[in-house]
Amino acid sequence: MTAKRKAGERILKELDPDALQTMINALAPVAPDMPRLIAEFAFGEIYARPALDLRSRQLATVAALAALGAAGQLKAHLKSALRVGWSRDELVEVLMQMALYGGFPASLTALAVAKEAFAEIDSSAHGPSA
Repeated sequence: MTAKRKAGERILKELDPDALQTMINALAPVAPDMPRLIAEFAFGEIYARPALDLRSRQLATVAALAALGAAGQLKAHLKSALRVGWSRDELVEVLMQMALYGGFPASLTALAVAKEAFAEIDSSAHGPSA
């Protein structure tokens, strides 16, 4: 295992202890190498860079995913953003601001995803409670 993969897996576990296994399970039938690539590059190369802390990177990720309308990834990153210290109110403000950059449809979709994510957290005894 490469150093970048180890670093990426460490960061993934910090964001969500189940993230790597969830990715492996979801992608194994169609793209079994993708979780490794994500761990090594996205998290081991980009997220591990020192100029921004993990909390800041999560907020940037939430904003980008919201603007792109990437609902599937957004839910997981919203939950991770809560784990690293962002509040629900702060995240909702970011999602609302994305109406200016991604358009109202993307912002509304992101807010619907946030509502689902928050409801899942509230119904789980193990989720973050920010």
